[in-house]
Amino acid sequence: MKLCVMDFDSTLMDGETIDFIAALAGIEAEVSAITEEAMQGRLDFFESLTRRVGLLKGIDYAKVDNVCANLPYMPGAQTLINGLKEQNYKIMVFSGGFRNATSRAKDTLGFDADFSNILHQKDGKLTGLVGGDMMFDFSKGDMLRRIQGILGVSEADTMVIGDGANDRSMFAHAGKRVAFCAKEILKKEANVIIDEKNLAKVLEYL
Repeated sequence: MKLCVMDFDSTLMDGETIDFIAALAGIEAEVSAITEEAMQGRLDFFESLTRRVGLLKGIDYAKVDNVCANLPYMPGAQTLINGLKEQNYKIMVFSGGFRNATSRAKDTLGFDADFSNILHQKDGKLTGLVGGDMMFDFSKGDMLRRIQGILGVSEADTMVIGDGANDRSMFAHAGKRVAFCAKEILKKEANVIIDEKNLAKVLEYL
């Protein structure tokens, strides 16, 4: 058995979930600017996440769910997942984004598990609070090491795919490190670089 762990936003999905949600309140540009600073590694991920989610306070939770049900997946996403399954990979998604989006993607695309964050809501509105599995810069690497231990998968048999600074921690524990349409800060940590928006290209490096 081998393991593939993918980022979600701007990797498996074509865009940033939080930016799509922010558009509901007309604050997409403000939120997107903070996202970009975090993905470039210029802003602590925890601080950026809590700041951005705080700006979403008051948005209808039902509208958030609807946005997450209609996100555009990256070209080649289904082809990649099908190809990995054929080669006996366990496939997981680690996302600093939200369960509303990653769990739907799991049901649609058929990967094995998702680890992400949960938007707190009360009385049908976002409260501006967030918690979950992927809150910090180190979260993806920490979770990857635990899963490798549970499954008995070595670093050599682990592939990770991501695009931003908060993917660096999982790149440290994988034999194959794919920077997909990535920021320069992540490309420096990669041994596979793909700049075309087509996830099926990953299969050429297996």
